[in-house]
Amino acid sequence: MKKNRDGVVCIFDECKKKYLVLTPEEWVRQHFIQYIIRHKGYPKALIHTEGGMKLNSLRRRTDIIVYNSFGQKILLVECKAPSVSITQKVFDQISHYNITHKIPLLAVTNGINHYYCTINFENKTFDFLEDLPIYKS
Repeated sequence: MKKNRDGVVCIFDECKKKYLVLTPEEWVRQHFIQYIIRHKGYPKALIHTEGGMKLNSLRRRTDIIVYNSFGQKILLVECKAPSVSITQKVFDQISHYNITHKIPLLAVTNGINHYYCTINFENKTFDFLEDLPIYKS
């Protein structure tokens, strides 16, 4: 759902229940949210967008964090605009965010290319996945 606000196109964020300015990155974020809700079964109520965090005394914002029904963080998503290539720099960014969060499942997307991986914190390893797993409560 889109609307025009003072000449600026906005899109409705179902998680925040408000309209946001439709930037290329916001387009990717909103489409990814719809994908995980409609195709992967992630409950809308457990999806948190643009959460603030502190990393090395700097304020940062994570794009999407998904929780399970016990309140544990299970998925961290970094969204980029479609014009932004998914490079090592993007993986470094989400890795740095995950130092704080320690979430076992990561996703990086620019709306065109999507990458998923699981993190094993005990062994300090990661494995790329072909697809994002379906939500399990």
